Amino acid sequence: MKKLITFTLLIISLTSFSQEIKFREYTTQKQENANITIDGQFNEPAWQLANWDGDFIQYSPYEGKPPYQQTEFAIIYDKNNIYLAIKALDNNPDSIVTRMTRRDYAEGDILSINLDSYNDKRTAFGFNVSAAGVKTDVTHSDNVTEDNTWDPIWFVKTAFTEEGWNAEIAIPLTQLRFDESENQTWGMQITRYIFRNDEISIWQPMKRDQAAYIANFGKLKGISGIKPKNVLDIIPYAVARLETFEKNPENPFRSEGFKTGFNAGLDAKVGLTNYLTMDLTINPDFGQVEADPSVINLSTYETYYQEKRPFFIEGKNILNYKLDIGDGEWIRDMLFYSRRIGRRPNYEPVLNQDEYNEAPEFTRILGAAKISGKTKNGWSIGLLESVISEENAEIRSINESRTQVVEPMTNYLIGRIQKDFNDGNSYIGGIATAVNRDINDPLLDFLHKSAFSGGVDWMHRWNNQKWRMIGGLYFSRVNGSTNAISLTQKAYIRNFQRPDADYLEYDSTRTSLSGYGGKFDISKIGGKLKFGASLTWKSPGLEINDVGFAQQVDRITESTWINYQIYNPFFIFRTVTLNASEFVLWDFGGNKNMLGVVANGSVQFKNYWNASASFQYNGEQLFSTTMRGGPALKNPAYNTLQMSLLTNPQKKLTFQIFGEGNISLEKDYSKSVSTSLNIGFRPIDALRFDITPGMYLSNNELQYVTQKNYNSDMRYIFARIRQNTLNMSFRIDCSITPDFSIQYWGQPFIATGKYSDYKFIIDSKAKKTYDRFQFYNQQQIGFNNQWNVFTIDDNIDGITDYYINKPDFNVKTFLSNMVLRWEYLPGSTLYLVWSQSRNAYVNNGSFDFTRDIKSLYHQPADNIFLVKLSYRFGR
Repeated sequence: MKKLITFTLLIISLTSFSQEIKFREYTTQKQENANITIDGQFNEPAWQLANWDGDFIQYSPYEGKPPYQQTEFAIIYDKNNIYLAIKALDNNPDSIVTRMTRRDYAEGDILSINLDSYNDKRTAFGFNVSAAGVKTDVTHSDNVTEDNTWDPIWFVKTAFTEEGWNAEIAIPLTQLRFDESENQTWGMQITRYIFRNDEISIWQPMKRDQAAYIANFGKLKGISGIKPKNVLDIIPYAVARLETFEKNPENPFRSEGFKTGFNAGLDAKVGLTNYLTMDLTINPDFGQVEADPSVINLSTYETYYQEKRPFFIEGKNILNYKLDIGDGEWIRDMLFYSRRIGRRPNYEPVLNQDEYNEAPEFTRILGAAKISGKTKNGWSIGLLESVISEENAEIRSINESRTQVVEPMTNYLIGRIQKDFNDGNSYIGGIATAVNRDINDPLLDFLHKSAFSGGVDWMHRWNNQKWRMIGGLYFSRVNGSTNAISLTQKAYIRNFQRPDADYLEYDSTRTSLSGYGGKFDISKIGGKLKFGASLTWKSPGLEINDVGFAQQVDRITESTWINYQIYNPFFIFRTVTLNASEFVLWDFGGNKNMLGVVANGSVQFKNYWNASASFQYNGEQLFSTTMRGGPALKNPAYNTLQMSLLTNPQKKLTFQIFGEGNISLEKDYSKSVSTSLNIGFRPIDALRFDITPGMYLSNNELQYVTQKNYNSDMRYIFARIRQNTLNMSFRIDCSITPDFSIQYWGQPFIATGKYSDYKFIIDSKAKKTYDRFQFYNQQQIGFNNQWNVFTIDDNIDGITDYYINKPDFNVKTFLSNMVLRWEYLPGSTLYLVWSQSRNAYVNNGSFDFTRDIKSLYHQPADNIFLVKLSYRFGR
């Protein structure tokens, strides 16, 4: 028996050794007189002399198996470009999928090359092309993070042959970063995706359960005698604009029903060194950017909007510093949130009865500059500075006109550095942000005069990068008038004035406020079984929202998680992922705010359908923000169930269904359900239609309404709310060529809220839920139809003690955006844009789909038409 065990262990060890992945090498050749024409044909003599390689291996679904179709490639170079020829062999060329899409959204069969030209095993530049010729370019950082906002200038053509399809690529050296060594070695991976099989094959074999990506690239050798070339692109632009709206003779700003405008500016990309690049924009215009979707937010948490402006999304990862651990939709708190720059003005003028005003929708960016890159010594550098102009609202009446400052001139500065060491397995970094405002109007003294934040972070991987430790410490400080700092202390995310928070101290004389936070995580991130634990903390005084984003502070969070993945197909599944986690939240007073347990999983079936499900138990919560400065309020435990299903994306007609339900464990206390359905249809390769209806229904016993002083006490008034929200997004994508596309997006949105069962809090932490509040009875509450307010006779003495404005709402909006984009030369673009909005609001909480839709489309429309033309001067 002992011999059998010894023999078995020996076989296992030998098998494990035999399965160790060997790193491949490819040696390229320099051909100065290659005279390559990028046409996808490979008929130049240089390609016949090139070193052709292949022997790709399957990455998914069957790791390590021979691929369904083989791939061959060759690489040559000269003093200006890297040239790549790829033959995607296919014995069924009629089955190659050639879906035409816009840049960075490639679909169908795809080829890609990723180059670690720094050879630091952490960063790489990716160049992908679909069989239809659509480009997708990405940068990889931190070994795994992918950013497709990078848009370099490079050239590619695809062609079809009897053997399959070809891609011929030229990458100018100005678009890559590398050192000045005579002989160079770069990391390299070449990948092929066959859409009809959902199969990925790769040149350098890799294991799907490994934690690192770039660190396991093969090697590109034979590069010598090339010099880094600094990019220089100057892109001036001009915009002509026409706005139309309903005439209003009484409003001097809308009396004619239209207005016109012209604008011009400049974008530039300048190589400062062979490692550092500066992106520059002067008086930018983002009129072609799609509008934010409509939302109704009745919580104390700020709504997060994604960045869509090209200058700020390109290379955004270099300035990223998250306050929490992990990725995903809910990991949003960060020291730099670019939507703060160019935001809506902070102040809204108070108007007299006969006055009208016109204020800018967004603050104007006078200019911004961003420096980014990585040195040969492993230093990653990011620096961004932006200046926002002082903005004024123009106010007019019959007899006079005046102006009012609504936003002061503001300077934003963000700096980020990271240093790699330990062969790319570790780094240490830092970040600093500064906001300075030139406040000269006393009406703006609620804003911070200055705001600073900074932090350090570090990461270490070991055991072939299967284990990882992450940590970070950060701080903030804001300065301003006593009014500004008082408002900061009273802000809903901290509520220093709460009567039950003996660990907090509100000081109305303060002119500054400081805070701190940190994060620590240790995880096993390699192998089929992964797990980890983390701890994060944000002090009550932390204030980063001048240029960062934080929805909640005064919080300590502990969490642990475990994940198991099955990569190879079995039974009816292609892949299976299972997760479980738990978390506990505390405040800095030691009060447990919430605990939760989550279990979820996702699968891909062999018919290419995808499904996921999640269950979450949230224990009793203690929310410090719900009563807007009042004591913390207990809420009963609730359960959440989510499910989604996606049909085969290879089909012309696809469906994606999502549903979520929340129900309180306290009977009749609260429940909600939200659903959405995406229907996608692609009648031809160049055209796709999407329609996505969504619905949200909720019934909640405790929705905050207002607070009133009564007999030297504060009444925190709540009500039951029934919410109905319906929205429907329409999207049309027509890509005539990879450089010429027309896109349309439209969204009707209806949201209603009906309040009832008014009540006030009497004991916010009572053990029993219904002992925490008291309903107003019929003798206490009445309604004044003339004033549209509720009257409250609290002590039932026949005298109204206070009023409550009727909070019911019915909000209707329609937003749409149509963009024609033509990149008529590399980096030179023509945009034709039409945007439309319609808005309506009534103080009525009833929901009637037919009535509300008719009412919405009878509202007058505001239209914007613009033409934007840019031209690139560059090398």
